[in-house]
Amino acid sequence: AFACSAMSRGESSGRPHVLNQEIGIRVATLDDAAALADLSGQLDYPVTRPEMLARLHVLLRRSHYGVLVACMQGRVVGWVAVEQRLSLEGGARTELVGLVVDAQRRGGGVGGYLLGAAEQWAIARGATQLGLRSNVIRTRAHAFYEAHGYVREKSQHMYGRSLPAEAE
Repeated sequence: AFACSAMSRGESSGRPHVLNQEIGIRVATLDDAAALADLSGQLDYPVTRPEMLARLHVLLRRSHYGVLVACMQGRVVGWVAVEQRLSLEGGARTELVGLVVDAQRRGGGVGGYLLGAAEQWAIARGATQLGLRSNVIRTRAHAFYEAHGYVREKSQHMYGRSLPAEAE
C-alpha cells in the first residue's frame, strides 16, 4: 500500500472525506501514480509508474473523467475511474471504467465505498444511470456488482487489432 496524501487542490479539505472510522475517499492526485500502477497490476493490467503518471496527468484535467482513491490508515488501497461519454448510437452515458481494491482489502467494504463514490460523482454531473463492463472471468466482481444492484444487460465479445505505425 502507498501513502494517502492530501486531497488535490480545489477540494474543500486537505484530508480525505471519511466515510467510516477506517475508509476515506478522495480525488486522485499525481502523487498516487505508483499506488494506482501497483493496484492495476494486481488485476493483470501491468502499468509502470511513469506510464500511470502520464495517464493521470491527462485524465485528471478532464472534467468528464473522474479518478477517486480509497484510503485506509494513510494508505491508498483502491481506486475507481468514471467517465462521461457521448456516442452517436447511444447518446450520453456514464460508465465506470475501472475499479480495483488491494487484494489484502477485498471483501472488507472498500469496493462498496468506491462504487458509491463513483455513483455520487455521476449523479453530481447529471447522470441517471451508471454502466460498467466486467471481464467474463471475473466472477467475484460480477457477484459484487449484482449485490450492489447492478443488472447484467448483455454479454459481448471485444475485438482488437494492432495497427501499423503511420507512414512517413
